Amino acid sequence: MTGPARSIMIFAALVVIAAGIKAAEDVVVPFLLAIFIATIASTPMIALENRRCPGWLAIALVMAGIVMILSAVGALVAQSAGAFMEKLPFYSERLTDMFDQAIRIVDRYGFDISSASQYFNPATALSMAGNTLSGLGSVLSNSFLILLTVIFILAEATSFPVKLREVLKDPDTDLPHFGKFAENVNRYIALKTTISVFTGLTITIYLAILGVDFPVLWGILAFLLNYVPNIGSIIAAVPAVLLALVQLGSGYALLTAGGYVAVNVIMGNVVEPRFMGRGLGLSSLVVFLSLVFWGWMLGPVGMLLSVPLTMTAKIALEVNPNTQWLAYLLGPAAKPEEATTPSTEQPGSDPGANIDA
Repeated sequence: MTGPARSIMIFAALVVIAAGIKAAEDVVVPFLLAIFIATIASTPMIALENRRCPGWLAIALVMAGIVMILSAVGALVAQSAGAFMEKLPFYSERLTDMFDQAIRIVDRYGFDISSASQYFNPATALSMAGNTLSGLGSVLSNSFLILLTVIFILAEATSFPVKLREVLKDPDTDLPHFGKFAENVNRYIALKTTISVFTGLTITIYLAILGVDFPVLWGILAFLLNYVPNIGSIIAAVPAVLLALVQLGSGYALLTAGGYVAVNVIMGNVVEPRFMGRGLGLSSLVVFLSLVFWGWMLGPVGMLLSVPLTMTAKIALEVNPNTQWLAYLLGPAAKPEEATTPSTEQPGSDPGANIDA
């Protein structure tokens, strides 16, 4: 088969796979959430097993912790989102009045932007945030199937290497690639989750100090959208800033925006590069395109998991020397000195070695 024909076949296969995933969205979304949760849960489970804890007890303890956390967060989100949705008409009315007043002020200076109100309604951001978090609360409160799937994934995790060794033609060559892939994905999601938790807690405390309503709600939104670098922090800040504007005035809105900027600059430019390294990043264009693609494929859950899913694909490409160039294209832009300095890394070396950089 010639090169162009092979490329066309690969592209056609990808289109068929994407169409299948889209058609099976109701089944794929819970399964992806289960894999995501299982990946996070595998870290404490392995830590318990390394301390000579029996496997069944490690799974039981980890699952008990997951159930407690999901139940508490789900109840908290559902309660806060419900209270927020009750006040949403009042917030939306005030925000719309402020927006109309701002348009009238601008019109006095000869700029006719009255038609902008037909295409842009700032109250929509508050409504979308409330509806998204309400849906998340219901998902977390009714997640028996997801938790059951997580239990089976964790129970089978230790047998995966044995099964792979039996089915692979050259296990001694291929198993190290699978091992590096699994380790890098696990560490990426664990580190990203830890940083996201600290981001959400910081935002919650800061908004509570300012007196913004429903700080826990916006902290959870910041935690979830922190998985989407660059774009996620902006999306998470918009409803909180608008609410601070309506509730407390423009001064507090500026303070709220400044707090989001400070937290995300510190976390995104200091903490994450320190613990995760540049090699586990994505370009801004890839982040945006993955957000659009997975959001279209799998809805809000796809948007939440867009970057972890794309990062998983990037790590899979990195561990294979034949596809490392694709992983490089997905990564962030190299600095001038990095682009002009020849790489000393040998093919097949560990691409995840810079995690601890």
